[in-house]
Amino acid sequence: MRYESVVQVRGLVKRYGSKTAVDGLDLDVRAGTVTAVLGPNGAGKTTTVETCEGYRRPDAGSVRVLGLDPVADAARLRPRIGVMLQSGGVYSGARAGEMLRHMAKLYAHPLDVDALVERLGLGSCGRTGYRRLSGGQQQRLSLAMAVVGRPELLFLDEPTAGLDPQARRATWELIRELRADGVSTVLTTHFMDEAEQLADEVAIIDGGRVAVQGTPEELCRGGAENTLRFTGRPGLDLGALLKALPDGTAAAELTPGSYRITGTVDPELLVTVTSWCAQHGVLAEGIAVERRTLEDVFLELTGKELRR
Repeated sequence: MRYESVVQVRGLVKRYGSKTAVDGLDLDVRAGTVTAVLGPNGAGKTTTVETCEGYRRPDAGSVRVLGLDPVADAARLRPRIGVMLQSGGVYSGARAGEMLRHMAKLYAHPLDVDALVERLGLGSCGRTGYRRLSGGQQQRLSLAMAVVGRPELLFLDEPTAGLDPQARRATWELIRELRADGVSTVLTTHFMDEAEQLADEVAIIDGGRVAVQGTPEELCRGGAENTLRFTGRPGLDLGALLKALPDGTAAAELTPGSYRITGTVDPELLVTVTSWCAQHGVLAEGIAVERRTLEDVFLELTGKELRR
């Protein structure tokens, strides 16, 4: 059965003593998508994900995962989800291969363990105890344990923390393949490029609430003008240039011969600017299109000061 939302959170509140970690949070995750949950330290993202996984009981609000209550319906839900915790979840004395095969036996139709070991580069450490693995190897083993049961829904908490570039890319490719197979994924990450590369939707959490949720393109476009910069001879007639450009476009000469065009920068505007320059005998050089990044959006919403 497919659900329009595989995760639906409404008005979630979670407190630890006098501290409110999550304060009326709403979140939706669509079926067959990757949703990245971002937030500064202490924003409430890990608590939110752990509540969706059934590890924490909400103090208020409702949480539905695959249409089920993750606490009351835990026995029905667990075989259908995969969980990669930020830390823990593995017996410290167990060997890597033993632990993965143990996990595979808990599911009715697991993935081929040997193929998964090879895919994630764990072949050389199958007989190594977990606590003797490097941080990157521990991360890859935790990922393998999360996906070996062919989950419908996958929760990944910082899946590429501590990985080298090759392992990070391999993890990205595995997540993409799982999405192509219809698996829904919720991941938390501090890497903005990871969210931009993988996520169909991004939710930025701050102060225990979702500050904004949307596709990376929507978030980077909303509320920000794109910028086109170029150099040419000083003193161009910007009034004449603006007449050739769409309404809502602005132009400025920042320093002699250095120009900035702001507005909706698309291929048509780029062609218009270069054509106008050519018609007026101007050689436009150093043309660059600048767009707001997901990191820009994140810092605008959560601030630039350090969090403890």
